[in-house]
Amino acid sequence: MPDAARTRPEYSLYIVRCADGSLYTGIATDVDRRFDEHVSGVRGARFLRGKGPLEIVFCARAGDRAAASRLEYRVKRLNRAQKLALVAGRFRLTDLVDDQVVEDGGT
Repeated sequence: MPDAARTRPEYSLYIVRCADGSLYTGIATDVDRRFDEHVSGVRGARFLRGKGPLEIVFCARAGDRAAASRLEYRVKRLNRAQKLALVAGRFRLTDLVDDQVVEDGGT
């Protein structure tokens, strides 16, 4: 089996704060590239259009795509106060999922 087939890309979960204070949660293998897409509007999320300036306020490794998607779903179901607590470091991703998630840190 080729090396590329054996290694799955590592995904990260990220949270973006918009100028209006709203929060957007997403996953990507390359958060910087994905953030640039959001900022430029090219392939960026429709939710973020016209809401700049944008700022990445949270980023954490989330495992393979399946694990990252499950984590994204759980974070999106949090209320605003819980998301802000996550961003501030008062709430941990490990409280949402099993040991598949390894945190990189906050802001």
